[in-house]
Parts: sequence; structure tokens; C-alpha cells
Amino acid sequence: MTVEAGIGYALIALGPSLCIFASLISKKPFLVLTVLSSALLWLISLIVLSGLWRAFLPFKSSAWWPYSLVIITSVGFQEGLRIFFWRVYKRMEDILDAFADRVSKPRLFLTDKMQIALAGGLGHGVAHAVFFCLSLLTPAFGPATFYIDRCSRMPFFLISAMIALAFVTIHTFSMVIAFNGYAEGKRTDQVFVPAVHLVASLLTLVNFASEGCLVGIPLLYGMAALTLVHCGKMVWRRLKEN
Repeated sequence: MTVEAGIGYALIALGPSLCIFASLISKKPFLVLTVLSSALLWLISLIVLSGLWRAFLPFKSSAWWPYSLVIITSVGFQEGLRIFFWRVYKRMEDILDAFADRVSKPRLFLTDKMQIALAGGLGHGVAHAVFFCLSLLTPAFGPATFYIDRCSRMPFFLISAMIALAFVTIHTFSMVIAFNGYAEGKRTDQVFVPAVHLVASLLTLVNFASEGCLVGIPLLYGMAALTLVHCGKMVWRRLKEN
């Protein structure tokens, strides 16, 4: 039964991502390459961050505030990396448009640009799930499950999978919002993405409280829903204008 449970946890974390990949990304090799390169970039960033903070861990204090410093610096580093990723993409877009002009082909459509941003965000989300969830699931395939005292009502692996799914959703659609904000020079979208990323990350600290997961996880999914709604409105507006 635990084999089925382990597979179930993995599908909770990555099931929607697999659906997006199979239905949209896999049909275009360029988008597949974007997902892979994005996932590799974000995995490297997480490894670098973990290496930098390893010298200070574990914290001697049981308070939550030292972990907030880890989160704030990590989010800041990743948001800076998002801008770097956008600039690389923009340079690539200019090259593709110039090539299209030379061969008398149409330039990238708005939907093409949004799909590239979605693929980049999907790579970011998958990297997060692999780093923070899938790497922990090996014991889930064993003969028993695992609970922690601070959240005794749900298995630890289920909590990890649910948190990973929320962050996959946030990272995937935040990239679409961010790329559009950079392209339009829209300040609200440029601020929205790092703000949601930071708030969602800080919400995980609620899990330090007794049974905090019962509050923290719904709040985290509220941030994921906010990201989805904002992304949907932005895409609908751009398509109508276009």
C-alpha cells in the first residue's frame, strides 16, 4: 500500500505539471528545451543557496525568525535570477524575430511568447518540487508513513506534496505575469510576482506552530489562487488588446 501512497504523493506534487507538459509543452520541442533549461537553472540556484546557508545551519535557536532571513535572502536571489532569465529570453526572442524576418516568416505571436513564459515557469516549479518534495519521498515507499509532532493530523509526505503543488502553481504562472510585466514595463506586475513569492514562502513558517499546517496550507493555496486569478485576468486583457 505504501508504494501506491508514494506514487500518490508524487502525483499530488507534479500531477498538474505533467498535464500541462503533456497537453501543451510536449508538442513543441522548443518549449521542452525551455522547461529543461529553466529547471536546470533553478536547481543550480537552489543548490548554490543551500551551500551558502549550510555554514549557518542548523540554527541553535528554535525561534522562527532566523529562518525568515533564509527565506528573504533566497527569494531575493531567485527574483534577481528571474530578471536574468528574462533578459536571456528577450535576447533569444530578438534573434528568433530577426531570423523570421530573413526567411519571410511571421514573428512570434503573443500566444507563443506566453507559452515560452509558461514553459519557463513550469521549469521553475518542477525544480522546486524536485528539490523540496520528491527528494524527501523515498521513505514514503517503505512499510510505514511518518508524522511530526507539530502537525500530527496529516502525514509529513502529504504536507510536503501539498506545499510543493502550491509552489509549482505559483512559480509556473508567476513567470507569465513577470514576463508580461517586463515586456509592458508594468510596475504592478513586476512587483506582484516577488511579493507573492515572498509572502508564500514566509507562510511556510506557520508550520512551526503546533498544528500550524492546518492554517498555513490553506493560506498558501490562497496565494496560489490569487496568482492564478491575476494571471488569467492579465492573459485575457492582453488577448483582447491583441
